[in-house]
Amino acid sequence: MAEKKDGKVVLKVDLNEQAKIILEKAQEKGVEHSFLFITTFQRYKEHITHLADLEKIIKEEGMLCKKEYVKGRANLYMNPAISAYNSTASAADKTAQLLIRYIVAPLKDADGDGDGDAFDLF
Repeated sequence: MAEKKDGKVVLKVDLNEQAKIILEKAQEKGVEHSFLFITTFQRYKEHITHLADLEKIIKEEGMLCKKEYVKGRANLYMNPAISAYNSTASAADKTAQLLIRYIVAPLKDADGDGDGDAFDLF
């Protein structure tokens, strides 16, 4: 869903609903109990939580921070939450790619014919 706030379009996404959809897709492929899927999915949810927290910090504190030195001179520097946000977003993107692979294109079975459940290997 999208709504306007202060002249900007703001997307409203129910993350719990999206998580249910991912789990349903995993069930369709039979990978919802796989160790690799479970740990990757949990890691992805944690990344999303961290991103939301960092986004709040950036909105509250702004893009720039001041740091005063001994003689009272203030210097501006970029909010460290921004680089943390960027690196967490990159990690979340990589984790999402793994989830997509686990759900959409499971690994080939031991025979290499792709007929078996790839997660039986793990």
